[in-house]
Amino acid sequence: MTRRLFGTDGVRGTANTYPMTAEMALKLGAAAGRHFRRDGSNGHRVVIGKDTRLSGYMIETALTAGLTSTGMNVLLLGPVPTPAVGYLTRSLRADLGIMISASHNAHQDNGIKFFGPDGYKLSDADETQIETIIGEEIIPAQPANIGRAKRIDDAGGRYVEYAKTTLGRGTQLNGLRIVLDCANGAAHRVAPQLLWELGADVIPIGTTPNGLNINLDCGSTHPRTCAAKVLETGADLGITLDGDADRVILIDERGQIADGDQIMALFARRWAEAARLRDGVLVATVMSNLGLEIYLKDQGLRMERTSVGDRYVVERMRQGGWNLGGEQSGHIVMTDYATTGDGLIAALQFLQAMIETGKPASLLTRSFDPVPQMLKNLHYAPGVDLLSKAEVQAAIEDGKARLNGRGRLLIRKSGTEPLVRVMAECDDEGLMSDIVNSIIAEMEAVA
Repeated sequence: MTRRLFGTDGVRGTANTYPMTAEMALKLGAAAGRHFRRDGSNGHRVVIGKDTRLSGYMIETALTAGLTSTGMNVLLLGPVPTPAVGYLTRSLRADLGIMISASHNAHQDNGIKFFGPDGYKLSDADETQIETIIGEEIIPAQPANIGRAKRIDDAGGRYVEYAKTTLGRGTQLNGLRIVLDCANGAAHRVAPQLLWELGADVIPIGTTPNGLNINLDCGSTHPRTCAAKVLETGADLGITLDGDADRVILIDERGQIADGDQIMALFARRWAEAARLRDGVLVATVMSNLGLEIYLKDQGLRMERTSVGDRYVVERMRQGGWNLGGEQSGHIVMTDYATTGDGLIAALQFLQAMIETGKPASLLTRSFDPVPQMLKNLHYAPGVDLLSKAEVQAAIEDGKARLNGRGRLLIRKSGTEPLVRVMAECDDEGLMSDIVNSIIAEMEAVA
């Protein structure tokens, strides 16, 4: 069976439009319940978390109906970060974890991400099996075996207490002024609570969700909002999360933005110095800057590149037994602490570095000089395969020839949106711009 529903990060789409409808959510819940309730007993449980999108109510209710119809007991966590779902799936000994979120996308989108009992995102094989079950007749539980549902009121508190344990013993954030942008998303309660309880002077923004303002001009996709507040308040650091808090972008005291590559560079060096970085390897994607790869090599370390998507980073880390990886977009995966990207725990690790070194954020977020990089996105209509067009292929080959070993050219389809991304790196910014714009122009002409 060809996989149709699942992309690189679960099922995602526009709310109330296929596949993000109540009907499909019910079927997904029932199929997942049937897949994971293998022995027919009534002891199986699933945890469901969500972010703050208006459509989350609809999808949560439909998933719960589908799951309980096949005998799964549902524990509703309410709004919590995606990494909290991974943690609580294991902590609560659940058979399945589900996060309802479209991450950094706008409110009109939503998604459903699945976690296995080990807290890691489901494998392709499990996702394919769930799709197969959807295409068949899903056998419901007998009336006496229908599942129950209840809310877990302290889910956020459990995660906060766990996150504290990832800091060195006795570490406090006293004296640090921090601007915290929660993107009006899943971490709008737990993130300010966590930093305040650790002693920080917290200046929160993006903490008034209304169902429609998630990621709207705030959060990790709009870090300038946080940067302006850092300069206004004289803060020591700005922390920007996305809608489900699995990624982070940092702002130094000068208002300068540090992406995931700079955060990973710092962590890799510090962990290597402490003999914590397994095999001296950092796992990153094809989107990470060439400057990061050069920096790691100069440090005697190695980068392993994967396809774009934190699930592919995690899969490669697990295959190699490595414990640090991530993406330029701010997913920082530290398997010593979490099973997926965790923006809050990554921010805590950075704060620990500030405390231990006594250095300001500006000196810790500039480990390497990035090679000039340019990224442009082009939306396309469903059913159009821009990359198969002869004119586009010719423009791509011409671009590669013009680079002539001076940089990189990467063209790929997004796994979560109808976008083609064109990225180039080159020390000649004029040449790089011309190549990217030429490819975009050819795609626009045939779109």
